[in-house]
Amino acid sequence: MKSFLKYVFASFVGVLLFSVISIFLLFGIISIISSASSDKTVTIQPHSVLYLKFNTEIIDRATDNPFENFDFKTFESNPRLGLNRILKNIEKAKTDSNIDGILLDLLYIPAGIATIEEIRDALIDFKKSGKFIYTYSDIMTQGAYYLASVSDKIYLNPEGEMELKGLRSKVMFFKGTFEKLGIEPIIFRHGKYKSAVEPFMRTDMSTESKEQSMVFVQSIWNHIVAGIAEQRNLTANEINQIANSYAVRSPHNAVELKLADAVKYRDELADEIAQLTNTDKPEDIRFVNLSKYNNVAVEKKGKPEKNKIAIVYAQGAIEYGKNGTDNIGSETTAKAIRTARRDSTVKAIVFRVNSPGGSSLASDIIWREAVLAQKAKPFIVSMGDLAASGGYYISCPADTIVASEVTITGSIGVFGVLFNTQEFMNKKLGLTFDGVKTNKFADMPDLTRQFSEAEKEIIQESVEDVYDTFISHVADGRNISKQYVDEIGQGRVWSGANAKEIGLVDVFGGLNRAVEIAVEKAGIEKYRIVEYPEIPDPMEEFIKQLTGEVKIRFIKNELGEAYSAYKQIESITKMEGVQARMPFNVELY
Repeated sequence: MKSFLKYVFASFVGVLLFSVISIFLLFGIISIISSASSDKTVTIQPHSVLYLKFNTEIIDRATDNPFENFDFKTFESNPRLGLNRILKNIEKAKTDSNIDGILLDLLYIPAGIATIEEIRDALIDFKKSGKFIYTYSDIMTQGAYYLASVSDKIYLNPEGEMELKGLRSKVMFFKGTFEKLGIEPIIFRHGKYKSAVEPFMRTDMSTESKEQSMVFVQSIWNHIVAGIAEQRNLTANEINQIANSYAVRSPHNAVELKLADAVKYRDELADEIAQLTNTDKPEDIRFVNLSKYNNVAVEKKGKPEKNKIAIVYAQGAIEYGKNGTDNIGSETTAKAIRTARRDSTVKAIVFRVNSPGGSSLASDIIWREAVLAQKAKPFIVSMGDLAASGGYYISCPADTIVASEVTITGSIGVFGVLFNTQEFMNKKLGLTFDGVKTNKFADMPDLTRQFSEAEKEIIQESVEDVYDTFISHVADGRNISKQYVDEIGQGRVWSGANAKEIGLVDVFGGLNRAVEIAVEKAGIEKYRIVEYPEIPDPMEEFIKQLTGEVKIRFIKNELGEAYSAYKQIESITKMEGVQARMPFNVELY
């Protein structure tokens, strides 16, 4: 008995000690992150240099949440970069007398090509100030080079690497996997180009899929080549010859081909920056990173402007319900648009869409709020890296659709996928099923048996109805005929440049251009920007990470590049109902 009490007491003390340590650890984490993310106003000295290094994922909108992307392995906060803040800070630096120029330290930019394009356009505008832009890179990837091409000088590490080889798009197929598992995908679709279902039914791309992919990939590449050619004083033909012969095999090749200006080590770069900024010693150069410069105050006179332009952000796959870490929730997004519509001080709405689509029902819920908003006040859509399928569905009511030439859009088509797992359950797991039902379709859909022809007809009819609704919405929103929408639809994916030619996009540009159009249509001169949806309470988000979402961070860290494949498989398990979704993970390299 005495021994038993000793162990009970020891266990109690252990649990108590662990709890106390956990509480202190939690408060320590909060204290460290809160102090690191302090929003105290920062003052910078004259002859400073804005230092831009895009080493974490760039999303459309960053938040002030100090717990966002908290790494539970290193106990450090590594928040994602927000395009909204990058653009704002480049604009601020343009007129800041304390900033002499910008240094881009580039490697791989974790963002889509349209996002890179928006940053690039902001840098081109920055150059109008007469201030310098220099780029340095140890390893220059293709997307990074496209951004760097606007620089006054591009310097590469003598022993580094650089690539300029053209674009490719790759799709992963699951048909062979399903066959091995004994799972039969049952496909329902409308649109001969609706290649989102091809990974379930083929082991390679169909002729139609290759055709559409080649068109939009070539269009995007042509735009990139034209941009590089203009900035580097080369011709498009010269750049394509370089890519076709894989001529850039070392930094020295890049200099010889006039793609870069010199090979230098970082200390040599520092010497040059010191001269440009009238700094005595290289080690005294005043570099200001993005997070610090974000807290440099812009002088404001008088009271805040009453008139507002609302930016509603929608990034990720479209799903029914509330927003998650990387998805557009129909409830959250519809509420955000509704709130902006009902606010009399909001004079126009910019709807920023960056989505491959998703649930057709969720898309329609958001679409309805977009229609109501467009009737109430100017409603402008700004397309990001992609606004396709359901992403286009929720965009089509806009007065004006603004997109980059390299935005991926269109994919006006729908599909549904169900799975017959009978063989998998019976032969692989040894499971069988039996039961009774009162009516013919009472057990529909039953994924543990074959589908009857009558069941297939019912589901196909539902898909056709959703497609008809989709093209009707597009026809109404774009003021064109349903027949024409059907012709350019059929699930076909377009680049932004292609989409403008066929009337799916109105204006080329990014988020800033969309805001300009909103201001013009609202007929106002002075205004301030407000952003929706509202940011959740930071502590709630932190607790959410502790109670589940942190697993995403661990999976990302462990899988690395294979995480995209994991996400594709995960998305299959989450699909409910008819989908307005583009082909899985169209990635450009």
